[in-house]
Amino acid sequence: MEHFVGEYKRYRDYLDGALPQLSDDEFFRKIGPTSNSVAIIMKHMSGNLKSRFSDFLTTDGEKPWRDRESEFDVTGLSREDLMQSWDEAWQVLEDNVFGLEPNDGSKIVTVRGVELTVNDALCRSLAHISSHVGEIIFVAKYFKGEKWTYLSVPPGGSEAYNQKPTREVIR
Repeated sequence: MEHFVGEYKRYRDYLDGALPQLSDDEFFRKIGPTSNSVAIIMKHMSGNLKSRFSDFLTTDGEKPWRDRESEFDVTGLSREDLMQSWDEAWQVLEDNVFGLEPNDGSKIVTVRGVELTVNDALCRSLAHISSHVGEIIFVAKYFKGEKWTYLSVPPGGSEAYNQKPTREVIR
C-alpha cells in the first residue's frame, strides 16, 4: 500500500506547487467554453475522493449523497471554500487508505455496484486524480506563461536532475 500512498502524496505535492501560482481570477477562469476551471476540477476531485473513500472497505464508492453534476458548478463559492473541501476530501483519503495493510489489496470493494479489488480501485482512483492534476498543471502553465515555476525537471535541467533525482522516492 505504501506505493499507492506515495503516489497520492506525489500528486498532492504537484497541486501544492501549482495552485499557489494562480491568482483567484485564474483559479476560476476557463480557458475555453467547454473547459473546466481549476476551481471546478478541485470541486470535482473533492467530491470524488469523499465519495470513493468514505467507509471505503464497507460501502459502495458511489455514495447516494454525492451529487456529481453539482461538482461542475462553483457559483457562489470562494477559493477558500473549495480548498477547505479539498482538505476535507484529502483527510477522508488519508483516514481510509493510508493505513491499509498490504493484504487489504486483494479485498473486494464496489464502485457503482461493480466489484473491484482494493488494488484495482486505488489504481483507478490514482489514474483519475493524476489526469485532473495534469489538467490543473496545464491550465496553470497556460495562465502563468514565462512566470511558471516548474514542479519537476525544468527545461535544460535533466542532466543536473539525473545526478540527484528527488521525485522518484516514495515517501
